[in-house]
Amino acid sequence: MFPQLAQFTDLSLLLLRLMVAVVLVTSGWSDVKDPEVRAKSIEMSRPFTIFLGVAEIAGGLGVTFGVLTQLAAIGLILILLGAIQKKVFVWRTGFWGEKAYGWHYDLMLILMNVVIVCTDGGKYVLWK
Repeated sequence: MFPQLAQFTDLSLLLLRLMVAVVLVTSGWSDVKDPEVRAKSIEMSRPFTIFLGVAEIAGGLGVTFGVLTQLAAIGLILILLGAIQKKVFVWRTGFWGEKAYGWHYDLMLILMNVVIVCTDGGKYVLWK
């Protein structure tokens, strides 16, 4: 319907990558910044919480700058699948959850990362 918009595909992918990175880098930073408190809130050990935070930051930076973009996005997908697993099977949180703490955002981020994986992040990347 609007073929002229196809010229913005790579810019759109860059913006998508930046959005994914903002969410996951800030999440990772909260894990690394205060791992004791964060570990208690997600019911994980302190070392695993630190590992998770570093992985989120590394994946987010990889997606942002387009460095091994597909691998970074796959890593983020695995982290998000773990978050959904915890929310669904351990905490018994519904799709919408209480007070908007469900797993719907995690699912959206997974699908955003699937787009990044399938497109290799577009042409605005540093290293494929």
